[in-house]
Order: sequence, then structure tokens, then C-alpha cells
Amino acid sequence: MKSKMCLRIGMVMVMVGALVGLGVLAAAQDKPADNMQIMKDKIKADKKLLVANNMQLTESEAKAFWPVYEQYQKDLAAINQRIGKLIESYAADYQTMTDEKAKKLTAEMVAIEKAEAGLKESSVPKLSKVLPPKKVARYLQIENKIRALVKYELAGEIPLVQ
Repeated sequence: MKSKMCLRIGMVMVMVGALVGLGVLAAAQDKPADNMQIMKDKIKADKKLLVANNMQLTESEAKAFWPVYEQYQKDLAAINQRIGKLIESYAADYQTMTDEKAKKLTAEMVAIEKAEAGLKESSVPKLSKVLPPKKVARYLQIENKIRALVKYELAGEIPLVQ
């Protein structure tokens, strides 16, 4: 029960941190780069702590897992940057959206979803080399839950195309 509560609280912390991070990115012109980097580092640390608290890794598993985790996060960060650019592009053209721009945004949205699915797919064999199957599944569940919360919050903030 304690583990479930920890996971829920942690996911909310990460979600809020991720959303604040997106807000920081949007306001980056007004703030020094140091503050933005501090926020990014805090979000990464909170997420890593959440994963660590819920994975229940042995010492040998942890030693092998964390480098795979770090690479996954690096690849995920590239996808997140694409999402941020997509949101910025949508925001810039929201009120004057043309059919052509809508097609481009839709194509990029689908490409991002494919990239995210491809990342998961390519990560399973890597994770399977360092973790037993149940822990691979647990890690992917944690990632999926975090992503779902962030996407839910974003969906609530982004208006539909007019």
C-alpha cells in the first residue's frame, strides 16, 4: 500500500515538474539559463527518485539498469523537445490555422507518437538484458503512467483546432 501511495505522489510531483518545465521553456527568454537548467535538473532528479523508489532493484540490477535508464531518458528528451516545438508551432498558428499548417502539425504529431513507440520497442531488449521480465514491465508501466499524466494535463491546456 505504501508503494502505491509513493508512486501516486511521485507521479504527481513529476507531472507538475514536467508541466512547470514546459512553462519555463515557454518563458525562457525572460529568465536566466541557469534557472531553467536548475528546473530541468530538479525534474530529472525527482523522476529518477520516483523510479528508484518503485523499481525495488537489487544492487546488481541497479548497476546494470541505470545506464540503460539514462540512455532512455536522453532519447525521451529528444522526443519531448519535438513535442515542445509542436506545441509552440500550434500556439503560433492557432488563431490563423490553415489546412496546410494543420496537415503539417498532424503529420508531426503522428511522427512523434511513432518515435515514442519505437523508443519503447527498442528499449525492451536492452532492459531485458539487465532486468527480469516483471521489472521490465514495471519500469515501462512507470514511464507510461508518467507520460499519461503529463499528456492529460497538456490536453486540458491545449485548445482544439478551430
